[in-house]
Amino acid sequence: MNLVAESIDLGDYLTELPVVNFSHESIRQKTNVLFSEGQADVEKVKIAYEFVRDTILQSLDIESQYVPCKASDVLKYGEGVCFAKANLLASLLRSQMIPTGFCYQRLLIDRNKDNFYVLHALNAVFLPSLNRWIRLDARGNKAGVRGEFSIHGEILPFKPNENNGEKDYPIIYTKPNVEAMAVLERSTDAHKMFQNDLPSVINF
Repeated sequence: MNLVAESIDLGDYLTELPVVNFSHESIRQKTNVLFSEGQADVEKVKIAYEFVRDTILQSLDIESQYVPCKASDVLKYGEGVCFAKANLLASLLRSQMIPTGFCYQRLLIDRNKDNFYVLHALNAVFLPSLNRWIRLDARGNKAGVRGEFSIHGEILPFKPNENNGEKDYPIIYTKPNVEAMAVLERSTDAHKMFQNDLPSVINF
């Protein structure tokens, strides 16, 4: 996958946003625990990624109805869907001045439901020490679904199959998908949201 940055200005991938609210006190407290002076950028990214992947539960995996969206809420409740977990990972890394963007995949969920597709969110992180972007998916591991931190080659939970109508979008966006954020903010049931409301294509 040849990644394409939406913006050539890395500063656009450091901006604080309403849902990437790294100035929130809880985010600042967590960064003080996770990070320390002298850590290299690769080490910080690995720490943040594994924290979000392993400590923040995937709401659908645990059959939770709660739908956090803001990074601070994801941290507070310890859970979120992929879009929410991507917000938290971006918040943690942007707080450390590590450029972090948003990437998407279109995945086929159920062939028996009129080819039911949904967007899936992950992150792209720019590592200054390597002078390149890497993609990371912090959705959380389970049987048959595995993502790992790697700077040598992507280890992502999902590999879209274009023959099935799936798609791997190459763009690294500076902001999370507006449509998906609106769905998360108005939803009160994660499972109903997943089945009925999440976008299935990029409409930037």
